[in-house]
Amino acid sequence: MKLSLSRVVSGCRLGTLTNLGKNGVQTMELPGCLLYTKTGSPPHLTHDTLQAVEGVPAVVQLTLSTLVELHEVLEEYKEGIGKFIGLRLFMSPSLDDVKCQMSPEHSFSGQVCQSQCCTALSMILVPPAHLATTTTRGRLGTGLNPTLLISHRLQCCQMATTFGRYSLKTVSIWGYGGRMEMTASKFMSMQRALQPDWLQCLSDGDTISGETSRKRAKKSVDRSLSFLDECLQLQEKSPELQGSVMVGVIEGGDVLEERLRSARETAKRPVGAFLLDGFQGQAMAKETKLKLIASVTAELPEDKPRLIHGIGKPDEVLECIERGVDVFESFFPYQVTERGCALSFSYNYNPDPEAAVLEQNGIQDAGKNGAEKDINETSKADPEITSFEIFLKEKRYRDDFGPLVHGCTCYCCQNHSRAYVHHLLVTNELLAGVLLMMHNFQHYFSFFHSIRDALRDDRLDQLKELIFRQAL
Repeated sequence: MKLSLSRVVSGCRLGTLTNLGKNGVQTMELPGCLLYTKTGSPPHLTHDTLQAVEGVPAVVQLTLSTLVELHEVLEEYKEGIGKFIGLRLFMSPSLDDVKCQMSPEHSFSGQVCQSQCCTALSMILVPPAHLATTTTRGRLGTGLNPTLLISHRLQCCQMATTFGRYSLKTVSIWGYGGRMEMTASKFMSMQRALQPDWLQCLSDGDTISGETSRKRAKKSVDRSLSFLDECLQLQEKSPELQGSVMVGVIEGGDVLEERLRSARETAKRPVGAFLLDGFQGQAMAKETKLKLIASVTAELPEDKPRLIHGIGKPDEVLECIERGVDVFESFFPYQVTERGCALSFSYNYNPDPEAAVLEQNGIQDAGKNGAEKDINETSKADPEITSFEIFLKEKRYRDDFGPLVHGCTCYCCQNHSRAYVHHLLVTNELLAGVLLMMHNFQHYFSFFHSIRDALRDDRLDQLKELIFRQAL
């Protein structure tokens, strides 16, 4: 894996990750995001519906908590998680007609025609009970060699996490079967069965539930470094993992000195990337969070990517990018979908006159949504609803026959109306989740594309102003 930076502007890094996967045939543009999945399947979507989404990221994220029960099965199977779940990418004779045979599960390798290999990328991160898997896939219909990478997260963002269950030698993971204690040895044994390309190392991330004492922050760093050293030693002895890249995790709670120590010590180890952990949720003050992120990234080498988990809102993403973060999750579109909402924020920082009118309509719609919060119906909605989305269960959308977002090219906006999606939501039809997920994913992925364009055009300030104007 190689990171090539083409521009660095006020801390924002524009570049490309190349040589991804054990076969080195995939690339990923930065800043970017991972494709969020549940047990390897994008929520609500099948392979066919995912193909209709434009700009799908090259890297797919899986959660280890959903895979841990398969450990013994995969050890006996011996051919890795990708082949086990049947996730393959096949290239047709025409490079303009790339087809991805993806099961509704995890991800990984398998032979691709024309002598290309589909590889699995596995990353492991350890917030309290988090272990994620990342998968890389070729962009459909672009002529790229299809590649699949898997990355691991200890626990799905939708699963409840219990704190205070870490010990000196173990990390607790909450799966569907309850709590499981994970040692470094057991963890690496699972990785040998999964056969990933990236390993996001085990770490002590139990430092995000409120204020963390200096003593507890120091312990989290010490334990995380100990886990990293042990995992690196075990990796050297594992033939199945010789081509895998270890991702080091930066811990330390909200204590600056420990965060910096974690960054410096982790950077001394042979890791291929860094994960900034412990910034998810609202336990840490925003000013503290941003200061810590900026301080940590300043200590990390420039030639390795920086990932962060738990950051998804557009305004927060831009703030982190300004502080040197490269890769994000895409759980935010899923959360929006689960609320019965559609992303409606504008990210067009330089529209043509006609598009400007359409975009302004979208912003006004978002404003109306905020102005009507006092309506009884809306007040009963999810309190987590943000100003970047519209709540389509509201009665005012019952006879709104326009698209979810004017000018949007997603399948839902091109073929259906707000009124139709409103109907699906109030009647609890499963198709509502499918259409909303397709729209929200494409809207979110296009937002990252706009970020990269803005960096190339020296227009990030305009994009940031546009996004923050919509962040009520």
